[in-house]
Amino acid sequence: MSCSNRFSKVGTLVALAALWVMHTALAQAQVGDKVVLPFLTIDRTEVTIAQFERYVRATGTVTRAEKEGGGFEYGAGWERRPGWSWRKPDGVPARSDMPAVHLDFAEAQAYCRWAGGRLPTGAEWQKAGFTESRDAPPAPWLQGRTYPWTTGDSPQGANTSDTDPWPRAAPAGATRAGVNGLFDMGANVWEWTTDTQGPARRTVGGSWWYGSFNMKADVVAFKPADFYAVYIGFRCVYDHQAPAPGKDKAQP
Repeated sequence: MSCSNRFSKVGTLVALAALWVMHTALAQAQVGDKVVLPFLTIDRTEVTIAQFERYVRATGTVTRAEKEGGGFEYGAGWERRPGWSWRKPDGVPARSDMPAVHLDFAEAQAYCRWAGGRLPTGAEWQKAGFTESRDAPPAPWLQGRTYPWTTGDSPQGANTSDTDPWPRAAPAGATRAGVNGLFDMGANVWEWTTDTQGPARRTVGGSWWYGSFNMKADVVAFKPADFYAVYIGFRCVYDHQAPAPGKDKAQP
């Protein structure tokens, strides 16, 4: 290899490494961010392992998956996986920016309450996920438009079972940002909502296990509220605070 070619290859590797560092820093910056919309505020990403760990340290919570021998994955039917929990979604140590899963509805709701929010209704989640509501969204997003996918005009960029860079769940902020600047409103992991059908609650968005068809707004998927599995996570929403009586909202 000539000296010039060697330097060229080294330069390419350095450039790629720099891009990876920049991408990682950007993704980490998104975790914990909230997007303020006219009708509510919503987490920009799914709740992560690091976020749930802070809650566990503050409250002493031990989840059902931890107490009952591990979370579930679908194999020959639903199969319990020993040792799988929000700490180790696939049974091995995971990155702290991976989505927190193996949590049932009540456990997800408890976290949101602790964080000052709540789980969304199905209608709230869908409006945030499909209708661009920011006052001045960046191109190519159009304010007021309802998109066919949470990622825009196509499902490209979401983490599904179709060909993409992620064989299972993706870290928060790693996929393509979608409507309202939100990540993974379609695919990656299902998300709990408060919609009720008997003892079940509605999950929305689809996951890495399925193709993009489960990302669509008309998909109705209820799961037992006490169920927990490797591909069910959540995000929180926060109600806007009404201004105090006699206070002018325009005051600095």
